[in-house]
Amino acid sequence: MTVGASAATWPLPPRHAAPALLVLEDGSAFRGRSIGAPGTVFGEAVFNTGMAGYQEVLTDPSYRRQIVAMTAPHVGNYGLNDQDMESGRIQVAGFVVREAARRPSNWRSQRDLRSALAEAGVVGIEGIDTRRLTRLLRDKGAMRAGLSTEHLDVDVLLEQVRRSPGMEGAELASEVTTPEPYVLDPVGERRFRVVALDFGMKRSIGRFLREQGAEVHVLPASATPDQVRERDPDGLFLSNGPGDPATVTQGIATTAELLGQVPTFGICLGSQLLGHALGAQTYKLDFGHHGVNQPVLRRADGVVEITSHNHGFAVRASTLGEQTDAHTFATRDHGRVEVSHLNLNDDVVEGLTALDVPAFSVQYHPEAAPGPTDARYLFERFARMILEVRGATA
Repeated sequence: MTVGASAATWPLPPRHAAPALLVLEDGSAFRGRSIGAPGTVFGEAVFNTGMAGYQEVLTDPSYRRQIVAMTAPHVGNYGLNDQDMESGRIQVAGFVVREAARRPSNWRSQRDLRSALAEAGVVGIEGIDTRRLTRLLRDKGAMRAGLSTEHLDVDVLLEQVRRSPGMEGAELASEVTTPEPYVLDPVGERRFRVVALDFGMKRSIGRFLREQGAEVHVLPASATPDQVRERDPDGLFLSNGPGDPATVTQGIATTAELLGQVPTFGICLGSQLLGHALGAQTYKLDFGHHGVNQPVLRRADGVVEITSHNHGFAVRASTLGEQTDAHTFATRDHGRVEVSHLNLNDDVVEGLTALDVPAFSVQYHPEAAPGPTDARYLFERFARMILEVRGATA
């Protein structure tokens, strides 16, 4: 039981529940009960502020090597199902909740949270003070952490945590990308062909591209410019994904070579890779953005969108090139680039628009899953860009 919690506050643990321990690299420790597989895992501890959508969080490849804490107090109420999976498996390194539902209640539910974690081999913990954990991460930033049902001595686990790798310099796209190319057929009539570079692409993104009439050719993160050109694409899509964007060297090189040749749209990691291809640098955020209620200013018209986020790195606008006005920079090789979207919580760059070549990106998730749909129009914007460029060159 977590220090400071009274017996009346916490529900009695099930008789079979094994003890579990979460330790952060600053030495903070949380004792609770296992809700997943036995074992020991290490990763970056982050919190997600979504009140629902835990299945999409669990299966989002962008959460690779992260121990995710949900701030909602009760998780698992509606179970899990095959239709809402954002990838083929649970991706998080570990899962942390205040309380996991003992029994799901929803007509779509096919399995409960506890068994889903156990079957996936994912270590989970409940019964800890997630509000205290969230405050620690907000004050000190995302930290390395260890979660274990095997090592219940704080000092022993802490020593292992401090030897574990951090997220800076971590190349993780190769761990979650598709091993082989595949094709997603359009919904209805085919309007154009898009090559999607898969750095950890969520399934919902493919669905929304298909709904725009795109035949989507999904290629591995290692795809070269020639392999993209072999598909004769009308558009290039750069997907979301985990890890440090600076390490995705092939993705950056492929994007840089194709800029100006193929209309390009990037989401999340894809936005950071577009930034690198334009000549910018990225940096690690203190605690990142993970949740479904981030306010983002769309500078073109002053509209504020409430958006879904999952990123721990960002583009440093000042490294794009010489600043020509408040939000526009002259890059060395690709003309002018505008910082099109800004996070209203911390002024982080949330979108880029190239003014002299057909390319744009957002660092948040217009497909949401989970989250609001304010930004879903961006898929239509990509489709219009493709059709306009194709019409101009026909």
